[in-house]
Amino acid sequence: MLTVRIVAAWSIALIACGTKSGRGRVDSAPPALTARPAAPADWRRGATCYEVFVRSFHDSDGDGVGDLPGLTQKLDYINDGNPATRSDLGARCMWLMPIVESPTYHGYDAVDYYRVDREYGTNEEFKRFIDEAHRRGIAVLVDMVLNHLSSEHPYFQDALGGPGSRYRDWFRWASPKPSAPGPWGQNAWHRSPRRDEYYYGVFWHTMPDLNYETPAVREEAKRIATFWLTDMGVDGFRLDAVPYLVEEGSRLIGTPGTHAFLRQYATHVRAVAPNVFTVGEVWDGLGKMLPYYPDQLESYFAFDLSDSLIAAVRTGSAGALLRHYARFQDAIPAGRWSTFLRNHDQTRTTTVLAGDSMGGMELRMARTKMAATLLLTLPGLPFVYYGEEIGMTGDKPDERLRTPMQWSAAPGAGFTRGTPWQPLQADWATTNVAGQEGRRESLLGRHRDLIHLRAEHPALGAGVFVPLSAGNDAVAAYLRRDGRRAALIVANLGRTSLSAVSVFSADSVLQAGRYTVRSLLTGRDGASLVVGAGGQIHNYVVGSLGPLESRIFDLVP
Repeated sequence: MLTVRIVAAWSIALIACGTKSGRGRVDSAPPALTARPAAPADWRRGATCYEVFVRSFHDSDGDGVGDLPGLTQKLDYINDGNPATRSDLGARCMWLMPIVESPTYHGYDAVDYYRVDREYGTNEEFKRFIDEAHRRGIAVLVDMVLNHLSSEHPYFQDALGGPGSRYRDWFRWASPKPSAPGPWGQNAWHRSPRRDEYYYGVFWHTMPDLNYETPAVREEAKRIATFWLTDMGVDGFRLDAVPYLVEEGSRLIGTPGTHAFLRQYATHVRAVAPNVFTVGEVWDGLGKMLPYYPDQLESYFAFDLSDSLIAAVRTGSAGALLRHYARFQDAIPAGRWSTFLRNHDQTRTTTVLAGDSMGGMELRMARTKMAATLLLTLPGLPFVYYGEEIGMTGDKPDERLRTPMQWSAAPGAGFTRGTPWQPLQADWATTNVAGQEGRRESLLGRHRDLIHLRAEHPALGAGVFVPLSAGNDAVAAYLRRDGRRAALIVANLGRTSLSAVSVFSADSVLQAGRYTVRSLLTGRDGASLVVGAGGQIHNYVVGSLGPLESRIFDLVP
């Protein structure tokens, strides 16, 4: 979400917000840019990222709203900086949902993109958070919404006055109202509160779209990026709703102008910070993602892989999932896609995978653990939405997808000493971090094991994906291969036990030789694997697999 620098000397007043307290003027002076230390340059390889809604993570002052000091206090939960420990998740990257000044709880409609939302803290507190994150080896990405800003933003308020406004061309106007609907059939033209005219806002009337045909808008987007990379010290951006940036006539999504601007933006941020990471939201299938490669953002979220992962676990069928991953690997350069199970806009994994009367809670948690196992052993840069690692529940409306983190069974779930900004989920006293601590078999324990394994094991973290056959569609079998080293993953997605499970390949998948098969998680090592001169695997017997049980092996030549 693009906002613009509000210079105090211009004395532009901001209308006070009615949905959050304490809003008045926003007078951000032009920031002085001072370089800050960055995260390790090689953090991507084998990394897992953790998505955080600051409002819901940890409240340090008891007002019921999560804040940056609270997040800083909980950094050791995410990564304590010591790769030898397993009491942390081991995530090397964090994505923070919007943290800038905004009139709404979610922050996707900014009024000042050079200032941290005062309910979360100050710019200085953000910098202290960045320093502590970097000290632990955590790269920090912030949400950057370039498509639109808040209707309360002073520049839009000024532009409502008419053609004489210096910001008039920053937005799109029409009179009379155009008859054509928005890109998914919605009303995208909204009546001005001051004049007989309409402005374009693809998502909502309080979120007017910016006009990227205006050079000043493009340049301001770049200045904002420079500020966050240099003065604030972030390591990259998650870019919201990128297909909607530029409209060209009747074409409203994924236009040539959108791709051209993304190339400019990517070139700019790489010039400012060569190791910058950018991941974009293109909520569509593989075919609609491909035009955004190879020379725009570094990565994009793979929404259809998310759907395939969830569907595979719900149905107990692995074939379509493995074929879908293979297509991504063939189509997208150098593994530049980002995977996830659910995010802040979607029903949480544990809720989606709720069992029926033949399993209940036990089945639901087993399915959730299987979904996490697949996510964290398949290729792509995985993102884990906060609370997914403990099985938090949540369904629409959006506020109920973003409820406070459940740390313990103490009052306020260990999130706050006060009244949480949003009521806790009903299961907060039984589903929480404290209840799973020290239990390696728990969902939290599985996340910790696998996130650390991705970071430590080159094949598992960044290896080529090689699907295998198992003769049973309930079995997901695949290799992750990095040179001579490989990891073998075999998982029973079904609800019945399987005996004498074996895997094989028609093609050459490994160099010839004998491999020692060592378990990377709890469980027995496997029998030696002998690969003949042709490089195929011939009916390697893994053994029995219980319902929703997986095995992860290190193949040592």
